[in-house]
Amino acid sequence: MQARDFIAVLEQFAPLPYQESYDNSGLQTGDPSQEITGILVSFDITEAVLEEAIARGCNMIVAHHPLIFSGIKKLTGQNYVARTVQKAIKNDLVLYAAHTNLDNMRQGVNHEMSERLGLERTAILDMKADTLTKLYTYVPVHAAEAVRAALFAAGAGDIGKYRECSFSTPGTGTFKPDANANPAIGQAGGPREWVDEVKLEVLVPRHLEAKILATLFEAHPYEEVAYEFVHLHNANQEIGSGMLGYLPQALPAMEFLALLKEKLKTGCIRYTSPTGKAIQKVAICGGSGSFLLGKALAAGADAFITGDFKYHQFFDADGRILIADVGHYESEQFTPELLQRLLKKKFPNFAILLADTKTNPVNYFY
Repeated sequence: MQARDFIAVLEQFAPLPYQESYDNSGLQTGDPSQEITGILVSFDITEAVLEEAIARGCNMIVAHHPLIFSGIKKLTGQNYVARTVQKAIKNDLVLYAAHTNLDNMRQGVNHEMSERLGLERTAILDMKADTLTKLYTYVPVHAAEAVRAALFAAGAGDIGKYRECSFSTPGTGTFKPDANANPAIGQAGGPREWVDEVKLEVLVPRHLEAKILATLFEAHPYEEVAYEFVHLHNANQEIGSGMLGYLPQALPAMEFLALLKEKLKTGCIRYTSPTGKAIQKVAICGGSGSFLLGKALAAGADAFITGDFKYHQFFDADGRILIADVGHYESEQFTPELLQRLLKKKFPNFAILLADTKTNPVNYFY
């Protein structure tokens, strides 16, 4: 197997266009055509993780956090990033990261945390807009099902939990082939044709526009394909930040915090004063999620779980919500298991190992 085979699976699940602008997800070092002997899945990429990969016969590391976030102007071993990059190159290691693109998937990082907490009826807290396109095309009736099936197979027509969604409107199309045309219906230089057609509509994820268009041209019987792409401002219920869900039963604040401590295996929780309300509607965001506090409040959440809250940001709870800062690492620590499952599902007989090295730089003194 080559590195690109594994990368294709990762990027089908968490496409790179959905990473945040500040991020650097994707291939960090190595050649996509490199033959892979084994994969080590880790939370971070550090020198210790590289040493573990080498010791366990893995020449590819898949991690949540990118090693390289910003430009590196020189490789002189000046810090752990430079040293790790040098070591990876020297040992022909492929490094790959799935970060905020994985955060922004409905079945990604926040879903993993929601499952651990037993949240039900989950939905993305802050859905992204401007990620969808509507494709309109016009197809002769006899070819409509073949074109529709081809578009579905290429990734068009998904709406939430439903696949192969489309809408058809019957009508009549006209065209007059010129002398140099090669028409599927009628003849070159012939008279105007009147054809029973179907106006076919499907949703297209914006990152798949080129692929869907190529598929349309290949499947459509006409020499010149009539189509329109219309960019939509609609919120995409499958892509966005954070998650909102419900506990099966409301819990008093301190019982809720005890549940968090147990399920998220955290050494401590920083939290605001309880509001006096029981906790059932819960907002979460893996990693640094303080930017979503306003969304959590607007959604009517009883509690907001995330990491990396700053001192003054806790005041913004203002008695309206319980903020529970469980720690950055703790909120995302199950992500390597998610990545391993994703790869194992496609490559069940390949060596895809969870790292034993713990990379959390934060320690707790009890």
